[in-house]
Amino acid sequence: MAAPGLLLLLALPAGAWPRLGLPPRPCVHCCRPAWPPATPGSPAPDGDGEKWVQLPHVRPTIDISILKGEKGETGVRGRSGRSGKEGPPGSRGLRGRKGQKGQVGLPGTPCQRAYAAFSVGRREGLHSTDAFQAVPFDTELVNLDGAFDLASGRFLCAAPGVYFLSLTVHTWNYKETYLHIMCNQQAAAVLYAQPSERSVMQTQSLLLPLAAGDTVWVRMFKRDQDNAIYGEPGDLYITFSGHLVKPAAEL
Repeated sequence: MAAPGLLLLLALPAGAWPRLGLPPRPCVHCCRPAWPPATPGSPAPDGDGEKWVQLPHVRPTIDISILKGEKGETGVRGRSGRSGKEGPPGSRGLRGRKGQKGQVGLPGTPCQRAYAAFSVGRREGLHSTDAFQAVPFDTELVNLDGAFDLASGRFLCAAPGVYFLSLTVHTWNYKETYLHIMCNQQAAAVLYAQPSERSVMQTQSLLLPLAAGDTVWVRMFKRDQDNAIYGEPGDLYITFSGHLVKPAAEL
């Protein structure tokens, strides 16, 4: 009788179990499930009392080299990007080789340089008669452009600049020698010798700036004693010379 009753109970629908007053029973699998439980790694009892073991996770991989195709053609070159900021200057490079000699240039204009010079002399002696007397000359040694007038004893400056001037005389025995090198009406230098029983050669020289139109000459001065310079027709004892050292344009 027990077997037919069991079969009858199993044939009842699920909703009829509570009305029969029977205690509820959990559903038990009669065989091992085909998949692991809902929570991986958590043990779940089965009918045989065994535990589930989590299967290893397997990730499939694909060898890309097998699927790689042939290299394509080079594409069109893109536009140039913006210029970057200027970097710091680099170190100085090595010195390069000397270049080839260039061609000869065109000839330049000739340099226009001013020249001026004179050198004159007097062969006859001269005694002073007035308070002031210009010394004339009778011998011309050098006179560029005729700038020196022998009769008046004056040099007229046409090329301004710095001039070197020199006066040389022979003194007279027992007579005073007192001369001035004049620029216009101003005494620039003096040549003096006291009276002596022996005559000597005296020289005075100087550098003097002259402007265009200035005159240079020698003046004899007389004081209480006789003033004279010695000369002979056969020899040249008295000379007066000058030349331009540097033009004013180059100063």
